[in-house]
Amino acid sequence: MLSMKAKYALRALCALSASEGGLVPARVLATAASVPEKFLEAILVELRNAGFVLSKRGLLGGHSLARAPDTIRIGDIIRCIDGPIAPLRCASLTAYSPCEDCADPAQCAIRALMAEVRVAISSVLDHCSLAELAERAQNKRLPLLL
Repeated sequence: MLSMKAKYALRALCALSASEGGLVPARVLATAASVPEKFLEAILVELRNAGFVLSKRGLLGGHSLARAPDTIRIGDIIRCIDGPIAPLRCASLTAYSPCEDCADPAQCAIRALMAEVRVAISSVLDHCSLAELAERAQNKRLPLLL
């Protein structure tokens, strides 16, 4: 399940995408993305540390995307904020942890099903760029209902 923090990150990055490279102050970005400013500031630090956002302090400072929105994948953003996409740790590729009550993870039907779910979700998220998501939100073709 997508956290509120990840939803806010996606909203903020879509708003930055619309700024076409200009610096956007956190207050303006918070309003554009409908995100509480204090919460957004913490999210922006994570996004900056992960290489999605550039930040400049000062009176003329603000935030911008670190790279073109068509090169940023939604799955990467979600992993940055929420961690692995797998619905269960035992189905994760990067944070695998066996269930305590599972006798044989290799034969577990639940784990196999959750691995299929992980693959399906990752496929959708990893094939959608920030540019595509921002376009959907901007054109209201498919509203950003996060």
